[in-house]
Amino acid sequence: MAKEKGSRLIANNKKAYHDYFIEETYEAGIALHGTEVKSLRMGKCSIKESFVRIENEEVYIYGMHISPYEKGNIFNRDPLRVKKLLLHKSEIRKMKGKIAEKGYTLVPLKVYFNRSLVKVEIGLAKGKKLYDKRQDIAKKDQRREAERDFKVRNLY
Repeated sequence: MAKEKGSRLIANNKKAYHDYFIEETYEAGIALHGTEVKSLRMGKCSIKESFVRIENEEVYIYGMHISPYEKGNIFNRDPLRVKKLLLHKSEIRKMKGKIAEKGYTLVPLKVYFNRSLVKVEIGLAKGKKLYDKRQDIAKKDQRREAERDFKVRNLY
């Protein structure tokens, strides 16, 4: 687990960086219940299939899976329930205006603890085309090849 400035990463969405151009990021709090927080402390969270929507001037995250807490019995909530994200009204209005443009969407990028609070990083994203993904893969391959060559040269 990465630790930086009192924060600890819980879940990361690497696929979002592959499928989208991330233009802006926002940090949002998340409304949770007690056993969900305990489960997050154990690192049991997935945001791979999740997405964010704005409804009635409020932001919600759908499909975020928080596994039920083992010792939670009757206090456990549905693992896939819709969770409310906590943002300032001005940020919500700004996001809503951007989403109205064609091709923009909101995707969760990572879930982490900031001191003792659970935060979600949301990205304002624009979808990549197939050729954009191919270019990214080609750049990655070139970088790996260069690192391999550099490593081989240093061995001799």
